[in-house]
Amino acid sequence: MAAFFQSLGKTITAGVVVLIVLLIILVAAGGRVALGDHGWWLFAMRWLHITSGVMWIGLLWYFNFVQTPSMPKIPDAEKPAVTKVIAPAALFWFRWAAMATIVLGIILALMTGYLRHALMLKKPFTSIGIGAWLGTIMWANVWFVIWPNQKKVLGMVTVSPEEKAAAAKAAGMASRINTMLSIPMLYFMVAQSHGGVAF
Repeated sequence: MAAFFQSLGKTITAGVVVLIVLLIILVAAGGRVALGDHGWWLFAMRWLHITSGVMWIGLLWYFNFVQTPSMPKIPDAEKPAVTKVIAPAALFWFRWAAMATIVLGIILALMTGYLRHALMLKKPFTSIGIGAWLGTIMWANVWFVIWPNQKKVLGMVTVSPEEKAAAAKAAGMASRINTMLSIPMLYFMVAQSHGGVAF
């Protein structure tokens, strides 16, 4: 059993299987899970959007709450373990979770027909619109500021020591801005689905 859970792929597959089994049990027990229903597909898309968002923001907070503050405490001889192994893997999932979150959010907004209204901040889509704009700014920071600069910091792109230091500063600043924006973004995203609690 322990060997099974050492594989991330098997663990994720098992999670999906558990979800499917639970859905089958609910349907068999007379539950209201109608896979052909548009409402179910909306819910499934919302679930995928939220799941990718959890990974994105979770990794953002890992970088800001754990990795960045811990780096000065790590002896220089041990830092390559983070910069050569952990950070590149975390940045891979970080940037693709950001991409998945925004793409799934756009698909969800198109499926529900509120994309244009949300982006124009029209009532009653003001909360989700604010959340979407903040998320879009954060996504742009990931792909156009953080990732290009992190490639320089991690040595994936060869630059001078001065450029590397400037890249580290730019990536760090964009990451902190995203951490700041994640707080109101999450509030407005959740507020929309709770009856306009936002204002």
